[in-house]
Amino acid sequence: MSLDKDSSKRHWQPTEGNEMKIKVVAVIGAGTMGAGIAQVCAQTGWETRLYDAFPEGLERGINSIHSFWDKGIARGKTTEKQKLEWSDNLSYHEDIAEAVTNADLVIEAVPEIMKLKQDVFREIEKNTPSHSILATNTSGLPIGEIADSTECPDRVIGMHFFNPVPIMKLLEIVKHDSCSNNTIEAAQSIAESMGKESILVNDIPGFATSRLGVVLGNEAIRMLADGVASASDIDTAMRLGYRHPMGPLELTDLVGLDIRRDILNNLADSFNDEKYRPHPLLVRLVNEGSLGKKSGTGIYDWSSGEKEERDLKL
Repeated sequence: MSLDKDSSKRHWQPTEGNEMKIKVVAVIGAGTMGAGIAQVCAQTGWETRLYDAFPEGLERGINSIHSFWDKGIARGKTTEKQKLEWSDNLSYHEDIAEAVTNADLVIEAVPEIMKLKQDVFREIEKNTPSHSILATNTSGLPIGEIADSTECPDRVIGMHFFNPVPIMKLLEIVKHDSCSNNTIEAAQSIAESMGKESILVNDIPGFATSRLGVVLGNEAIRMLADGVASASDIDTAMRLGYRHPMGPLELTDLVGLDIRRDILNNLADSFNDEKYRPHPLLVRLVNEGSLGKKSGTGIYDWSSGEKEERDLKL
């Protein structure tokens, strides 16, 4: 790698014939997405450091990763040897500076709050080498606003993963106006190394996936509230009638109702269009703490470990 000496900021540029090599990855946030991203990074063979600001959150993330591997072993899809090798690639941190030091790639996966993400990126930038790729897993916030909070916007990029991360093959790469071609190419190479198929989209609210997905989910919730059909029948209609692998209501439970609510509100504000506002039933469920599978209840009741219908009325 060589440094761009003509810039007041420190940029990395791979020398000819010398692609950026990823050795160390830091994942910031050990929630559902962060844990899944860290798991895939460890399985790729990279030294992976998982950070969370809350010890209990970090513990849940660790348990989630090992539970996934244990289920794979039980089903004959993973071996004990693989789990041991992958576990050796993982470390867990409660200090963000420690987690990101010497990282070649940092992937942020904290809640969808712009100020929080900007604060995290400023902290990451202070403690990472000048060649690091700084990625955000945001599913809808403007990447450019996150990048502009740093002194290295050219190295900031959106890398939007999908849940469950170890299974879903798509990686949505989001480029903003200040993002360098080197960063884009590095992100595409990283996606390939992780076994993902990437798409490249522009930094427009909702990107390509969230904008479609949340609108479909919100309309499905409206249909449920209107009494069109049961949740399971609405989901079955989309699975069998349109060949969706999962119905929009079950997917909303998997993603998290709070995440869907926040994306819809961000879209409504960004486009100044109230049609994107979350349906009142979605808002009520979030306010009640019914966030989906992660909380035990959402559109469905997951408390037994299986998906069961709920009697939901406005």
